[in-house]
Amino acid sequence: MRLVTTVEELRAWRREAPPTLGFVPTMGALHEGHLDLVRFARSQNAAVVASVFVNPLQFGAGEDLARYPRDLAGDREKLAANGVDLLFAPAVEEIYPQGFTTTIDVGPVGESFEGAVRPGHFRGVATVVGKLLHLVAPQRLYIGQKDAQQSAVLRKLVHDLAYDCGVTIVPTVRESDGLAMSSRNLYLDERERRAAPSLHRMLRRFVELLKAGTPFEIARTEAANVLEAPGTLDYLACVDAESFAPLAALRENCFVIAAARFGNTRLLDNVWLPQ
Repeated sequence: MRLVTTVEELRAWRREAPPTLGFVPTMGALHEGHLDLVRFARSQNAAVVASVFVNPLQFGAGEDLARYPRDLAGDREKLAANGVDLLFAPAVEEIYPQGFTTTIDVGPVGESFEGAVRPGHFRGVATVVGKLLHLVAPQRLYIGQKDAQQSAVLRKLVHDLAYDCGVTIVPTVRESDGLAMSSRNLYLDERERRAAPSLHRMLRRFVELLKAGTPFEIARTEAANVLEAPGTLDYLACVDAESFAPLAALRENCFVIAAARFGNTRLLDNVWLPQ
């Protein structure tokens, strides 16, 4: 696996790259969920590019940019072992050179839920992925289902800006107790980690109740009781998978989504329907 850190090096490699190229953008601190994306990409493409870039543009005031876990040496080893051909690991100044002011806003799909809690977050995500797609020029982009709204934002980005690129959403990888794998799980203390899998159990219960015909608000209230202390619920909702508009009932191609705080750590999870 080759490591490059500059746009110039990446472009030089890209000119000689194989005809089918898969791309997996990450912020590093890689876990099995990231590596599952890499393996999907490896199985479907002649070559795979991964990026490791902790994107400051998607962190708001008071968020955890400084303490976000970083382990480039470990990430490099994991990516090489799983068949990545090129790792792009640029410095912040390489992606956002002095005077950089251009951003990408995909509109309403990024304004509710996580977009409301973290204003500007999805503008940062869309901007960095838009630039990376321009530089890497892959045939396929691979992203995880766990960040459901992010997946909707990036599908909208690719569609609206007519990138010549398919988008593959890879199912969430979970720990043995059902907790969705996330770099942020590293922040959980012992008590929070024990309680965190209740987030997914809450989602499953909400879906069960809705499928059984329980009125929406009653189902949401009952399901919320499944969340274990010290978890505190931010939201539990049903949304259209494409627009992320709230729904009052289950239907085809929707997400049931939730976010909860465990101490200082905020976790997301979802269930996609049909399932």
